[in-house]
Amino acid sequence: MTEAMYYVLLALMSPNHGYQLMNAVAQVSKGRIRMGPGTLYGVLGRMQKDGFIMVVKDNGRRKTYGMTEVGKAALKQEYQRLVCLVEDGRLLREEKRNE
Repeated sequence: MTEAMYYVLLALMSPNHGYQLMNAVAQVSKGRIRMGPGTLYGVLGRMQKDGFIMVVKDNGRRKTYGMTEVGKAALKQEYQRLVCLVEDGRLLREEKRNE
């Protein structure tokens, strides 16, 4: 899973439409990730194809996306993977202490 996908799924903990998603991604990432429309809609298309998200409302002008159960499971799995990476990185902190 890419970083962009991870943050879009985090932002979709509650259904959102495109513009809201761009703001939610920036908010969830504390401003570290700013996604433009091209990147966002590319990620949304891929995630919809993979079954991670679905359109929950389409009024013709604006689509609201929500996370599927497959998406929730993928988000949790990615979170666990990232936790393991951070835990493994403790070796770096221990090395600095021993210097």
